[in-house]
Amino acid sequence: MIKPLVATVALFALATGTAAQTVPTQQVGSATLSGVPSIPVEVREAVQRYQNSRAAQFEDWLPDGSMLIATRFGATQQLHHVATPGGARKQITFGAEPIAAATTIPRSDRFVMTHDTGGDEWFQLYTRGLTGVATPVTEAGTRNQSPVFSKDGALMAWARATKGSAAYAILGVDPKAGGNPRTLYQSDGAVAPADIAPDAARLIFVRSLSNREDQLFELDLKTGKAGRIAPKADAAVYADPRYLPGGRKLIAISDSGSDTRRLVEIDIASGAQTVLTPNLKWDVESFDLTDDGRVLAYSVNEDGFSRVVVQDRVTRRALPQPVLPRGVLTALRFSLDGRNLAIGLTSATSAGDVWSWGVTGGGLTRWTESELGELDPATLAEPELVRFKSFDGLSVPAFVYRPKGLPAGTRTPVIIDIHGGPEAQTRPIWNYGAQYFADVLKATVILPNVRGSDGYGKRYLNLDNGVKREDSVKDIGALLDWIDTQPGLDAGRVAVYGQSYGGYMSLAVMTHYSDRLVGGVERYGISNWNTFLQNTEAYRRDNRRAEYGDERDPAMRAVLTRVSPFTNVARITKPMLVMQGANDPRVPQSESDQIVARLRANGNDTWYVVFADEGHGFLKKPNNDLRREVETVFLRRLFER
Repeated sequence: MIKPLVATVALFALATGTAAQTVPTQQVGSATLSGVPSIPVEVREAVQRYQNSRAAQFEDWLPDGSMLIATRFGATQQLHHVATPGGARKQITFGAEPIAAATTIPRSDRFVMTHDTGGDEWFQLYTRGLTGVATPVTEAGTRNQSPVFSKDGALMAWARATKGSAAYAILGVDPKAGGNPRTLYQSDGAVAPADIAPDAARLIFVRSLSNREDQLFELDLKTGKAGRIAPKADAAVYADPRYLPGGRKLIAISDSGSDTRRLVEIDIASGAQTVLTPNLKWDVESFDLTDDGRVLAYSVNEDGFSRVVVQDRVTRRALPQPVLPRGVLTALRFSLDGRNLAIGLTSATSAGDVWSWGVTGGGLTRWTESELGELDPATLAEPELVRFKSFDGLSVPAFVYRPKGLPAGTRTPVIIDIHGGPEAQTRPIWNYGAQYFADVLKATVILPNVRGSDGYGKRYLNLDNGVKREDSVKDIGALLDWIDTQPGLDAGRVAVYGQSYGGYMSLAVMTHYSDRLVGGVERYGISNWNTFLQNTEAYRRDNRRAEYGDERDPAMRAVLTRVSPFTNVARITKPMLVMQGANDPRVPQSESDQIVARLRANGNDTWYVVFADEGHGFLKKPNNDLRREVETVFLRRLFER
């Protein structure tokens, strides 16, 4: 419940000496709302109709053929056990923090689960079974991810980063016996283990130089020495490399020698690569193998939609293929005996569920039936895939959600929702925000995949790098031109909206096109490239420099200063809503603090919400409810002006 106005505080004096504004502030749960009016009851009720949907996320198979499923039944996502198809989801974890992932320990009925605290992304690993309490494996103040296991389950290896350092270590422990982890390898940059060899004597790890370039290494677990695989290969992405039977070859997803990502086999000794999916024009997004390496399943991202392929890996012969609802894959994993393939899927009208595919019999079995709350799927918007031409002739794709049931000739307001990343892709998943805005605000929601987005090849991915950063902002200018030509859209009522990198885009678009917009919403966005690169957590700083540019280089620093919204904030002349998690390690709160202070110093109508127990994204339901309520009131005011 929104409390009465409890305080009036002075917010953010600028370094220039400009006097700070005095704005009304109220506390709602963990959130501090500054400049935000009270929320009408009818808005809360409307929000709840859309916020009560929940999804089933496949985590892993257990040895008896049952499943671990992640689902939110309360405020946060927790682990559940589903014993049989259609069986009850029995909750087995009850923490205040959401569970990020869970993986079964081979030859064991126990599993390893991951969660952080308050969204800080300093992930800890725990072992536990279907009953009992969790046993911590890692220590506070470290970030632990990417656990992999030997075939017998006697070795678990994972990557660890520590606060204030760009160095990583690969640690190992027997997860069944416990004890103190030992250091297997130390690195001055980001590394993550990918797989342990069948003989448990070697380990493959990936060194990530950027989101566009990885290097593969094999580590001798006895000597501690690592050697790079294919050291003369061109720069490429290598995702999810795994040993094939015999341990002399790997299988991985890579864009080596290609604009798109393909499945390849790699000879460890020579580095020679064989393409397994040569004729695809879209990216392979995920894959899995049976334990004997014989049956291969992979999925292809075809213009945002997933297609699953099952085949004999050795003969390349197609096996019976699952016919799935049109949507986006969330999981692909063979059971331990190789007889069944778990398939997680979400769509524009389904929050997400899990099926299994019988590899030999070819039967599709539904395991979960998730709820959309009070929503009727028949009333939901199906996104339309459109393309528009940008300033340089580039074709830019976008998904468009249009409100239903409006009289002919109605011109709707528009929300342009720009994804984060930037190496990410808007896809036709369950997007309850877009559905909500289309229904409640009667707005058309457009989600563009501007240049720099993933899913369209590495040439497209690289079109916004470094000094070309604002070319993606110009894509939104072209989208505004497209909106101007559409008879059902009101070009005089367009708002921009985004989170993370999309938050930067929202701010940047406002600096370029305020005269064509009614306002903007940005959540934990980058406001000043130089301060962001200096203050983002050390374990990810070099990765981000590879994408955005190195602020330590004077020439690049000048470019970053020029394109930063903070530099150009005087050109934002319309209202802004800014939201932030106080524990965000990626885009720290200082990025939002400084842009809010500068906007208010310029007399801009600026609302600001900070959640004390969230990080980079709002994962607790009460916070997400409040966030949507504030957005509703703000956007409604914009569209009524």
